[in-house]
Amino acid sequence: MATITELLQEMEHEANTTRKMLAQIPDDKLDFRPHPKSMDIRALATHIAEIPGWLSIIIEKDELDFAGAPYVAPPVNSAKDLLAVFEKSYQEGYNALKGADESQFSKPWTMRAGEEIFSVLPKSENIRHTFCQTVHHRAQLGVFLRLLNVPIPGSYGPSADEMEEYNKKLS
Repeated sequence: MATITELLQEMEHEANTTRKMLAQIPDDKLDFRPHPKSMDIRALATHIAEIPGWLSIIIEKDELDFAGAPYVAPPVNSAKDLLAVFEKSYQEGYNALKGADESQFSKPWTMRAGEEIFSVLPKSENIRHTFCQTVHHRAQLGVFLRLLNVPIPGSYGPSADEMEEYNKKLS
């Protein structure tokens, strides 16, 4: 049970940071992309908002087959919409993890598209992978926002945008 408790604590910590980041997205910049090969902010932020829900798929199923379940993105037109998607996804993932049977964490979980297998890893590694995906894509979003001159909230301490205020508190 200790592992699940620790994972839930980590999930909550990352969720707080994700909420701050998603809230910073200007509604009129959802279509911004810094490069033709980049996702636009809408797609990237929607992906970030949906990641916590992956936990329910990992915990409740033994595989995800993209060929059998085509993806349909939820409609997102504002930071408020993104936060709503995130909260729904977060609750689904949190509840699945909270009710998980830790003895099942060593079972393999497969990600595929039909016959093409992308990954086969223990459920425990895939749970951790979801947290890494959140951090990775949140960092991408931070770069996008920085390019738009949008202040970046701190993740594991104050950001450069928050340092002046932080230093005032110290003095």
